[in-house]
Amino acid sequence: MLLQIALRRKASALTALVTAAAIALLPMPAAHAQAKGPPVLRDTETEQLLRDYTRPILRVAGLEKQNIQMVIINDGSFNAFVADGRRIFVNWGAILQSETPNQIIGVLAHETGHLAGGHLSKLREQLATAQTQMIIAMLLGAGAIAAGSVQRSSAGNNGLANAGAAAIAAPQEMIRRTLLSYQRQQEENADRAGVKFLTATGQSPKGMYETFKRFTSESLFASRGADPYLQSHPMPAERVAALQEFASTSPYWNKKDDPALQLRHDMVRAKISAFMERPETVYRRYPQTNDSLPARYARAISTYLHGDLRSALTQIDALIQVQPNNPYFYEVRGQALLESGKPAEAIPALRKAVQLSNNSPLIEMLLGQALVGTDNKAYTDDAVRILRAAVAREPEAALGYTQLAMAYGRKGDYAEADLASAQAAYLRGDNKTARELATRAKTRFAVGTPGWVKADDIVAAKPPRN
Repeated sequence: MLLQIALRRKASALTALVTAAAIALLPMPAAHAQAKGPPVLRDTETEQLLRDYTRPILRVAGLEKQNIQMVIINDGSFNAFVADGRRIFVNWGAILQSETPNQIIGVLAHETGHLAGGHLSKLREQLATAQTQMIIAMLLGAGAIAAGSVQRSSAGNNGLANAGAAAIAAPQEMIRRTLLSYQRQQEENADRAGVKFLTATGQSPKGMYETFKRFTSESLFASRGADPYLQSHPMPAERVAALQEFASTSPYWNKKDDPALQLRHDMVRAKISAFMERPETVYRRYPQTNDSLPARYARAISTYLHGDLRSALTQIDALIQVQPNNPYFYEVRGQALLESGKPAEAIPALRKAVQLSNNSPLIEMLLGQALVGTDNKAYTDDAVRILRAAVAREPEAALGYTQLAMAYGRKGDYAEADLASAQAAYLRGDNKTARELATRAKTRFAVGTPGWVKADDIVAAKPPRN
């Protein structure tokens, strides 16, 4: 499934934590910093590439068994972050703007440094301590203000009240500076850890240095004259200089990326450009004079997205001729046909994509959608089987449950159809509909059966906090 957008409900609390770290102790309610959660992009090819990038780094960091997930955020800016100790979030803009695998791998190594260092839990401790200190300071200051108010009413003197206000403001500023200093130290530690992980895996830290240096140049004007103690990260020039001094000692400093990995990286960048950028931008990046495989990939996707199915299929088939075992070319072909209202014609390509991708659950969901979309009841049992396997491995993908509900409905299994619809609604954040459907599903299942228990769990579930 190519860069389908979904909302992750659980991300809201994570976003709040990151924002809280950045705006710690500023006089604004935490609720204002929270949204529904960042829009997330799903794509098997891109996620697999990021997993391959991080796997060796997580292994040397001692995090291989932690099931760290890669999450792609629908944002064109260059950014990556960790927020909950088990996921690394990467903007698609960071992938697109990284010209080499090593550049994005360096960023991922830095974020792994945060995870390995336990920086999130330590930051929570710092925030909790700061909150306690702030409460004490505010109580002391409030007491002084109250005393000053009494004296002012009797003696016309507001000096003690002013002192009380200062007693609140001064500790707040000191605590804020302390927290930001702590964050700067975490960033420096993550840089050094990232270089250590790259060296341990025989990879160059030059990409990390190149990326940070590039953004140093872009942010010099913005940071000129800024108070370094009010920056949540070290001042850019100082940070990059320290990184260069440490990283350049690596024996792998000048090691280049493997050409095959560079090609995979370029293919993913081409796909992201085709899906996320305007057609004119895509053709500027990948003009007709560029006959490389990534350029042809980008143009084929852009062609299908903008309505020329016949030309797109011709271009995709030419790609398949070059790489007949590339599952993502078949996936693109199947999705182009499916989204053009030709689900029956999409099935062969999607079956091939599932086979070549080792049963990727996201591609299985596309295949299930095509099988359901044909309205051919002969495909119903196959669709149920494939979609059940897909949601078992991707239990947070609402699309899989939606298609599964349709397949069960076609079979006349309304209990399972209601349950799958309830699960889809719950994942979309529509808790009211989820409870209504789950309540109805409970009446269709025998009490105590697995379906009844799952439905009861949804009925009893509390809406996630934003």
